[in-house]
Amino acid sequence: MTTYHFVGIKGTGMSALAQILHDAGETVQGSDIEKRFFTQEVLEAKNIPILPFSKENIKDNLTVIAGNAFGDDHEEIKAAEELGLPLFRYHEFLGEWLQNYTSIAVTGAHGKTSTTGLLAHVLSNIKPTSFLIGDGTGVGHEDGEYFVFEACEYRRHFLAYEPDYAIMTNIDFDHPDYFTSLEDVVDAFQEMAYQVKKGIIACGDDDQLQEIQAKVPVVYYGLDDSNDFQASNISEDENGTTFDVFVRNTYYNTYTIPGYGNHHVLNALSVIALCQYEGIPSDDIKHISEFKGVKRRFTEKKHNDQIVIDDYAHHPREILATIESAKKKYPKKDVVAIFQPHTYTRTRMFLQEFADSLKEADFVYLCDIFGSAREESGNLSINDLQEKIEASRLLELDETAVLKEHGDSVLIFMGAGDIQKFQEAYEKE
Repeated sequence: MTTYHFVGIKGTGMSALAQILHDAGETVQGSDIEKRFFTQEVLEAKNIPILPFSKENIKDNLTVIAGNAFGDDHEEIKAAEELGLPLFRYHEFLGEWLQNYTSIAVTGAHGKTSTTGLLAHVLSNIKPTSFLIGDGTGVGHEDGEYFVFEACEYRRHFLAYEPDYAIMTNIDFDHPDYFTSLEDVVDAFQEMAYQVKKGIIACGDDDQLQEIQAKVPVVYYGLDDSNDFQASNISEDENGTTFDVFVRNTYYNTYTIPGYGNHHVLNALSVIALCQYEGIPSDDIKHISEFKGVKRRFTEKKHNDQIVIDDYAHHPREILATIESAKKKYPKKDVVAIFQPHTYTRTRMFLQEFADSLKEADFVYLCDIFGSAREESGNLSINDLQEKIEASRLLELDETAVLKEHGDSVLIFMGAGDIQKFQEAYEKE
C-alpha cells in the first residue's frame, strides 16, 4: 500500500489535494519549509504529517507528488528519481485522479476560486462531491459523484486535465512572466476548450470567450440578453444581491446571494447554468444563498469601529471588483485600499491600470512590492506606483497605526503576497 508524499504540501493546491486523498482513505504525508502558512492548520487537524524538507524523507513505497513551485533539482525530487519511485507533478496527478468522477473544471483569469467554492457548496448539498479550491480547501469522498476543481492557466497547467465540464469565467492578460500577450492567453484557453468532454459554461459578456471553439456544446451566461442564461432585475439590500434568471429568454427562477457586485452575480449565474445543464432542480440550486465564501476573498471582520477585509485581489480588474463590492455593501462608509503589488513583472506591466483601479477607493496606502524569487526587480519600486496616485501614502509594517485615522471606514488589505502581515500588525496596535 503506497503512501502519498507531497513535496511542498503547504501550497494551496497541494494542501487541498492532500486533504482530498486523505478523505478518500489514502495514507498521506508531506514536506515543506518550516515557516507557518495558513494552509497547514487543516492538515494538522487531520493529523497529516508535515516534515521539514530532506532527501531522507524519500523512502520505498512512496508515490511522490511535487508542487509546481519546485524545480527538478530539489533534493526530494532528485531522491525520488534515484529510487525510481512514481513521481508526478501536482497538475499531472490531478489530471489522472479526476477521471474517477464527473469532473468540473473552473477556470478563468479572475473569479476561479470564488466560483469553485460556490459550485462545490451547492453540489455538496445535493450529492456526494469532492472538491479542490485554490484557497487551500480540499474535501474527498470515497463514493463521490462530482469532482469540482480549480484549473489554473498559469504555465498552461490546465492542459493536464480533460474534464467533463469546464466553467470559463473570463479571459484576461495576466502572468506576464509567462504569457507573452493576450493572444497567447486566448490560445491556451482555446487548447483547453478542445479537451472538455461534455460541455462548456462560458461568460458570454467576455469578448474573448465569445470566440472560443469547442467540440462540445458551449452554453453562455451573462448580463446581456444575447446569453443562454441571463441575470436580470438585479437589486441589492442588506441581505445581499437578488436577481432573476432567464433561460433563453424564459423566466427560470429568482435567486439571492450574500455577495455584492456584478462579478458575484456572474459567478452565481455560471453555477446555476451548470446545475441546470446537469438536470438539478432549480429550487435545489438556492443553496447559493447560504454560501459563506472562500478564504482570502472579501473575508471581513469587525475591528473596533472599522470593517477590515482581507482579499487576494492582485490584478487591476480584481481590485476594481473588490472595491465595487465594498462600496455596494457599505455605501455610507469610506473605502480605504491597502495594496501590496505582487511580482515586479505584473507591477511593471499594469502600472497605470493599478493606479486607475486604486483611484476608485477613497484613500490609498501602498506596501512594498512582493517580488518572486524567479525575477529581477530592475529599477522598479513602489514609488513608481505612488507617483501615479495622487494623495496615496506608503505604509511601513511598523507604522500601521496610521490607519486608525479612518474611523467608521472599510479597510481592504489586498494582494497575493504577504499583505496579511500588515493586517495582523494593525490589529495588534
